[in-house]
Amino acid sequence: MLETTLGLEIIEVVENAALASAKWMGKGEKDIADQVAVEAMRERMNKIHMRGRIVIGEGERDDAPMLYIGEEVGICTQENAHEVCSVDELIEIDIAVDPCEGTNLVAYGQNGSMAVLAISEKGGLFAAPDFYMKKLAAPPAARNHVDINKTATQNLQILAECLNRSIEELVVVVMDRTRHKSLINEIRAAGARVRLIADGDVSAAISCAFSGTNIHALMGIGAAPEGVISAAAMRCLGGHFQGQLIYDPEVVQTGLIGESKEGNLARLKSMGINDPDKVYTAEELAGGETVLFAACGITPGTLMNGVRLFHGGARTQSLVISTQSKTARFVDTIHLFDQPRYLQLR
Repeated sequence: MLETTLGLEIIEVVENAALASAKWMGKGEKDIADQVAVEAMRERMNKIHMRGRIVIGEGERDDAPMLYIGEEVGICTQENAHEVCSVDELIEIDIAVDPCEGTNLVAYGQNGSMAVLAISEKGGLFAAPDFYMKKLAAPPAARNHVDINKTATQNLQILAECLNRSIEELVVVVMDRTRHKSLINEIRAAGARVRLIADGDVSAAISCAFSGTNIHALMGIGAAPEGVISAAAMRCLGGHFQGQLIYDPEVVQTGLIGESKEGNLARLKSMGINDPDKVYTAEELAGGETVLFAACGITPGTLMNGVRLFHGGARTQSLVISTQSKTARFVDTIHLFDQPRYLQLR
């Protein structure tokens, strides 16, 4: 059972990544903030009695020496695994990670960055290419009512009905990108309010599932790997999530996903994705029998506090969500590095 075996340890994985990255908060070094989070996450995962495989990580093997796609992690991946691991621990699991979701947010001391991962049994997570993804996230009440193929205006009308609100009372999170100019204009014209974010749409997607966050939808195009991680959390929470891969460089307007639409289509086909325009649900992106999601705030966010350092220690807040126990647990942890001078309760 994944949760009973790995529940506490995956909390420590994201905590360690967040603690390492938080020490670089506000120093303008996004690459270092990411690197130390990767190293901390990898080190802790390799101390767990599991046989894990990274399906979404820090890139291809040649470009990322740590937590690359296809890397095996855990004590039970070693040559003597049968001697030190039980039969249950030898079961293969897939892992999707983003050790520092929102590197720019950490570097410039902005809200919303966190360390995240999702795990499932082998084959339980969609191995998304490093492309972009059109996303739609909404609360559980709107699940299977809103649709990514509808216009933003239509979805806002449906969402308002599902939540028993007026459109003017809705808040939609959109990443602040040139490609979203027309989307933002349409949302505002429909009467809803827009919350623009610089990075970190995993937190925004998950926030849709919790009432009281004042976030009612996520719309727009973001990174595909983070879409799978968001889908894992939303499947656990019963929220609505849909994603559609974007393979045309002209649509994303970043120059980061290859030189041509044709080349990207060929790459998708080589990965076994024969319908590049398919709209995926949360259940398809995270379709495993058991799915676990864990996150730890690096900087303060809507869902969690960021890392709070004090002399001799630190305090973290994490979120662990499981399809197995059907729970969403907020975990408040005090880490004692040295002999602290004081422990603050609040």
